[in-house]
Amino acid sequence: MGRIFEVRKSAMFARWDKMAKNFTRIGKEIAIAVKVSGPDPENNPALRRCYLNAKACNMPKDRVEAAIKRAMGKDKTDYEEIVYEGYAPHGVAVMVETATDNSTRTVANVRMHFTKGGGSLGTSGSVAFTFNRLGEFKVKSNGLNIDDLELDLIDFGLEEIGEDAEGNIIIRTAFNEFGNMSKALEEKKIEVISAELTRIPANTVELGEDEANEVLKMIDHLEQDDDVQKVYHNLK
Repeated sequence: MGRIFEVRKSAMFARWDKMAKNFTRIGKEIAIAVKVSGPDPENNPALRRCYLNAKACNMPKDRVEAAIKRAMGKDKTDYEEIVYEGYAPHGVAVMVETATDNSTRTVANVRMHFTKGGGSLGTSGSVAFTFNRLGEFKVKSNGLNIDDLELDLIDFGLEEIGEDAEGNIIIRTAFNEFGNMSKALEEKKIEVISAELTRIPANTVELGEDEANEVLKMIDHLEQDDDVQKVYHNLK
């Protein structure tokens, strides 16, 4: 019984850690969005996207509003977005998006994670060609017909459409069509659960279980770093 309790407690702490990481990530995205286009979500598409994603990960509204106020205050933190590229063990390509107030600290930490994990940090452009930069929207199905929706959205930059394991519809669009697709979904009153810019690998690397676990261990360490926002890889 004690062992079961310990396992459940460990899982609970893991969920809390993931939630805390998501809140921190969205807080930084809010700070960057406000800095670029101001605190009014009506005139700031990036901030509207933050609201959506905050709701998707159950971030309380008062925390979102507090993050906006901090971003407008005199003591606000100026975050810089930096992308790092490299290879995990066994030739797996990795891209790391960060938001930092100290790039010297961040690059040192990212390099450490690559090195300790058996990988290597590369130069700008060393693996970016392996990934396609796309916009990704998760929307409520609400009885929508995917075939009809595909025809409706083809003129707004639609590249891929499908369903996830929960039955939600996933819509992907070209990077430069993200705004057009977002506006189209709003006008068509399609309920968007989350919206983000993502990187999808053009090809993948298939590894055995032990080798894959080495890669995933390095990626997990990167994801736990406070300055890291998102990690992308082409492990199958």
